[in-house]
Formats: sequence, C-alpha cells, structure tokens
Amino acid sequence: MIPRFRHLLIPLDFTEKNLTALNIAFDLAAMNHALVTLLHVVEEIHGEQDTEVQQFYDRLRNRAEAELETLSQRFDEAGIIVERKVRVGKRLKEIVAVSIEHNIDLIVMSSHKPDLANLTETWNTLSYQVSVLCLCPVLLVK
Repeated sequence: MIPRFRHLLIPLDFTEKNLTALNIAFDLAAMNHALVTLLHVVEEIHGEQDTEVQQFYDRLRNRAEAELETLSQRFDEAGIIVERKVRVGKRLKEIVAVSIEHNIDLIVMSSHKPDLANLTETWNTLSYQVSVLCLCPVLLVK
C-alpha cells in the first residue's frame, strides 16, 4: 500500500482536548510512515512591538518549544520523524501558511461538538475555518 498521507500537521494549543487528536495523528503517522509537524501559534497582539512585548513573545515561544519537545517524544521513540514549529501571528493564517509551505497532506486537529442551536458560533471556530480554507484534507477530532 502506498501511503496517502506523507506529511501530517497537528496544530496544538496545549489544552487537554488536543490529546485525542494527537493520539489519532500518531496512529495515522505510524501507519503511513509519515513525517509529522507539531505546530503552536502564539497569538499576536496588535500594537507597538516594544522590548517588553518582544520579551513576552520570547517567553511564550520558549514555553511552547519546551511543550512541543515533550509532546514529540512519543513520535521520536516510535521512529516517526517529527518537526516542531512555533510561530507568532494569527492562528488561522499561520496554520494555512504552514500547510502550504510544507506541502501538508493532512491536518489533524481538535474541534468541538457543534452547537446545533447556535450554528453561527460553530462556523466562527478556528477548526471550522481551517477545514474550509486549507487546501489539504482536514480531520477534525471531537
């Protein structure tokens, strides 16, 4: 069988809900012998970028890099090649950009169960927007 998904992108916000998506992505990567990219986007604050704000971003970036290092150990131990990326910007824009820049075959990300009584809120979620705007398939894990 030729692997369909050779490069997986897993956007993470380090919440508990990411663990299920991470587990599914691990299984898919192992079955497809895929490269995995773990991505965390530090949300950019609009306004002047002075030294204090830059130091704040540096602390968040360092914390995110440490967290991604921890989450990637399982992949490393299984012999799955894993890349870790931390970007500063708008989450949607950065996820779409990384998916294009790295020729991602599948995005696996956590989502939520839709609120059928309030569909407008469902359509405004990051996971829904990623599923619509990315060119590759997106697996939303609820």
